[in-house]
Amino acid sequence: MTSASPDKQALLAKLKPHGQQHLLHFWDELSDQGKTQLAQQIDRLDLPLIDSLFRGKVDQPDWADLSRRASPPQAIRLAERKQGGQLGISSQAARTRGVEALRAGEVGVLLTAGGQGTRLGYDHPKSTYPIGPLSSATLLQVHIEKILAASRRYNVNIPLYLMTSPATHDDTLEFLKQNNRFGLPESDLLVFCQGTMPAVDIETGHLLLAAKDSLFLSPDGHGGTVAALASSGAIDQIRSRAVRHLFYLQVDNPLVPICDPELIGFHLLANSELTSLAIAKQSPNDKLGNFATIDGRQHVIEYSDLPDDVAELRDDQGELKFWAGSIAIHIFDLELLRRSLHTTDALPFHIAHKKVPHITTEGTLVRPEEPNALKFEKFIFDLLPTAKHPIVVEYAEQDCFAPLKNAPGAEKDTAEYVQQMMLAQHRRWLLAAGAEITDNIKIEISPQFALDAQQVAQRIKPGQTFNESAYLIDR
Repeated sequence: MTSASPDKQALLAKLKPHGQQHLLHFWDELSDQGKTQLAQQIDRLDLPLIDSLFRGKVDQPDWADLSRRASPPQAIRLAERKQGGQLGISSQAARTRGVEALRAGEVGVLLTAGGQGTRLGYDHPKSTYPIGPLSSATLLQVHIEKILAASRRYNVNIPLYLMTSPATHDDTLEFLKQNNRFGLPESDLLVFCQGTMPAVDIETGHLLLAAKDSLFLSPDGHGGTVAALASSGAIDQIRSRAVRHLFYLQVDNPLVPICDPELIGFHLLANSELTSLAIAKQSPNDKLGNFATIDGRQHVIEYSDLPDDVAELRDDQGELKFWAGSIAIHIFDLELLRRSLHTTDALPFHIAHKKVPHITTEGTLVRPEEPNALKFEKFIFDLLPTAKHPIVVEYAEQDCFAPLKNAPGAEKDTAEYVQQMMLAQHRRWLLAAGAEITDNIKIEISPQFALDAQQVAQRIKPGQTFNESAYLIDR
């Protein structure tokens, strides 16, 4: 018995008040499967919201004006961490408190992995990119092995909540299955998919078709994480465990110090609902979001929204006033995420001008050379203004930030650059432990061997010599 074909007239009744009936231009050519797919996509649309976003009826902040009355964020600077800076929380006290929380099972990991490797010339989910300099371990493998290493270290099961996108979901599930989740227990992994938003023509507001039977849809941004956590049932699963805080990261950065007890401890001792790891910007126009305090609330101002004259401001010591660069590493109190689910506009949409390929009413595929469409995304850092006692903690870039973003030939953030950063970090750990390493020798350290410099010092004897390149891993 087959299901009834979608009702074209009902779809037109939904589309016509918003001038979007062109979406059914090819309806009579479609197969039953194509009609069902297109109808389901149309049913999920919030057309009044899309119309409001296009017509500018949804307030967009005037960041140029806001940034001129902004001040630097409340932060613990790198040089102050031992003494605790303005918060008076020492790194040792923070580490002790963080270890307590980890051992009590209060910390889970929230990892976003929705991107494809297209910009890298890699036609698969970016999470499956083989980044290990010697091991060829994938990005996802590196992160999971860090979680497993932390679980062993603190004698607790640390759950992973992994968010994919429609473009990466099935491939990611298959990849995890083929690799037996890299040893992560099935009960400690929940994979869920983020939502999508359509794109509209920049001139007319018409929704764009990717094919005759499909809207052009793209992920709704990492801000969609909160809604996806709820709709997937992940929030309910988190509630069933002792987890109270989520360590958030994005999959493209293998240097993230996942479940770092010091960062967790600063978060807890400051009674923060949202703690962010930051690095110091090297130049005013670094392509990083900028942490700033505006009217008593913390925000991230995107680099593209920060006017040059504000970006170049310096303090009495000659340092950048807005020095704190966001690298998408946060710790969220679960209560903040729960509260945001019941707060209207807790996460506003951001509007971006993009080049979007699409099908015309003649059935021709157009690949524009200039931005032709508006995309709508939410950013998770927009929870900052609603968070209680948010803080920023500075880490050294070499210890936490090497994102894989660019194809070979770019100045930075290529696979070669990331691998060099990984090898440099591991060399520093070994040298600090008293090892001797011949020049030009490459040593990669698996998280299964050691998670950080402290563990390397427990595994390596002073004077131990490395004359050949090696991948250190527990077998």
